[in-house]
Amino acid sequence: MKKTLLLATALLSFGTAPLLSGCLGSGSDAPQRETLIVAESQRLNDWFTARYEEQLARSPMTRTYRGMDDGKDQLDDNSQMAIDEEATLARSWLDEMRREFDVDRLDPQTRLSYRLFEANIDDQLATHAAANNDYVFTHMSGPHSGLPSFLINFHTVKTTADAAAYIARLNAVKTYLGEAQNRADTQFKSGVSMPKFVYEKISSASRNVITGAPFTEDESGVEDSPLWSDIKAKVNALDIAQDEKDTLLNDAKDALLGSVQPAYISLIGMFDQHAAKATADDGAWKLPNGSDYYNTRLKHYTTTALTADEIHAIGLSEVARIQGKMQEIMDRVEFKGSLKEFFTFLRTDPQFTFPNTDEGRDAYMAEATVIINEMKAELDTMFITKPKADMVVQRVEPFREDTAFGAFYNSPALDGSRPGTYYVNLKDMKDQPKFLMQALAYHEGIPGHHMQIAISQELEGLPKFRTLGGHTAFTEGWALYSEALPKEIGLYTDPYKEFGQLGMEIFRAARLVVDTGIHSQKWDREKAVQYYLNNIPNPEGDVRAEIDRYIVWPGQATAYMIGKLKIEELRTKAEIELGENFDIRKFHDTILANGSVPLSVLEELVDAYITETKSETN
Repeated sequence: MKKTLLLATALLSFGTAPLLSGCLGSGSDAPQRETLIVAESQRLNDWFTARYEEQLARSPMTRTYRGMDDGKDQLDDNSQMAIDEEATLARSWLDEMRREFDVDRLDPQTRLSYRLFEANIDDQLATHAAANNDYVFTHMSGPHSGLPSFLINFHTVKTTADAAAYIARLNAVKTYLGEAQNRADTQFKSGVSMPKFVYEKISSASRNVITGAPFTEDESGVEDSPLWSDIKAKVNALDIAQDEKDTLLNDAKDALLGSVQPAYISLIGMFDQHAAKATADDGAWKLPNGSDYYNTRLKHYTTTALTADEIHAIGLSEVARIQGKMQEIMDRVEFKGSLKEFFTFLRTDPQFTFPNTDEGRDAYMAEATVIINEMKAELDTMFITKPKADMVVQRVEPFREDTAFGAFYNSPALDGSRPGTYYVNLKDMKDQPKFLMQALAYHEGIPGHHMQIAISQELEGLPKFRTLGGHTAFTEGWALYSEALPKEIGLYTDPYKEFGQLGMEIFRAARLVVDTGIHSQKWDREKAVQYYLNNIPNPEGDVRAEIDRYIVWPGQATAYMIGKLKIEELRTKAEIELGENFDIRKFHDTILANGSVPLSVLEELVDAYITETKSETN
């Protein structure tokens, strides 16, 4: 893995401060000045490492996700007190950094780390101040579905100690979910209620976890519940005596019945109580200080100061632009009718979907894998830096199909023990049409999320908060930008799949319209659905699921298109200013080789790349 790019001195001027303090001298004092810079930079990077380790020590679940073995018998502290402590700790770290370190004595890369750490903490504190309006449980995510998924996918069992740790975590479920339940109940009493439709979905997802053996009195002929199936498979795979296996499995069953089941029964009871009093109002505007809250979420997700009205207008403009390109492809395939009629044709003609059978699902997975492998073979044409970690395609587990995203990506383990994973939800094959699958694979896999996230994790010489952190506008903006890259090297050979790439793009453009429509302009759920059905080709089931996602996750959906437009703007700028000296591979290195950054910092990085390239070629 290549090391991070050197940055132009001009890029990293901190506010109006010069690069070096005048007291460091110049001329003959240069060796001393360089020594001071090296020492101060190393001291701050050591401090960043200590803060990362301190934060990691507070989250045994994160350590497991990162592929570490310590703390496998514990779950995180999920209480409001722990969340408040995190904010207090963050504020103390920011104060300490500002007090203890001289920004004028840092090398360029460490100065950028200082800026990014400062910006991250400021954002964390602003987010914490508004966090009472963030729903604890939603049908898209939350501890009720996230915890079993975490245990199944990330808690490995290679030894009896690992199995005992898994059982200890099962025994801790009652406390973990109880803490989340207390937070959600406190929220509800303060006026933070989800729309009524959400409660049925999260109740159903919770019941799925405790349906089947060993939660059914008569287990004969009953399928195993997800967690029981998982721990049984992992224990039975161990090379130990049968009586040891039996002991572990009996302990696991006791934990499921004594901790997991009552925790979920209690959750479902709370969901039912809240649902009885909930309304159908959808937007953030209904929440306490709803307008300020939504503005905070927009700033967090886009890393810009764009207002809801400005984002709405950008969305309308982009939808119109992309529809023009769609019309061109519709003409190429000689479809007779309106664009809306073409959308209906794509949604309803059976040629565009795999059969809704196990065979159809297997065929989808096979083709998605081929798409990824074809792009892997072409990476050298567009990239210098490539990830060491592999990536695989995997189907979303059936127990969470009802509430999981249509597709998503999980990063590889830091120690190489787990590849990056592109998950695709195949519950209903009508919601995963063939014409969208190529762009979807590029977005979630290669050259999208896997390229950006795996490269970031593998960068050398940067503090962990940069290599493992993320800004939604950057990460999702890159993934959306990446959907079109394979077109430049001829990988979109089917006009319908080329149309699908535009469909994915307009999908994100329309998000700017509907997210701000719901949360700022008081659109109801059905108005948002109809806007999508009238303007994008996605299947209705997919559309409704997406609208329901935006309702419970205010602002997040706006980050994709805002980030993608900025990357495209910066690429155009570099192409114009560098002319024949523009190298797409070096441009992509500039975007990816410094980890995730806010969009304003990304612009500075590209400006520095342009300046350096000009100086090298003159």
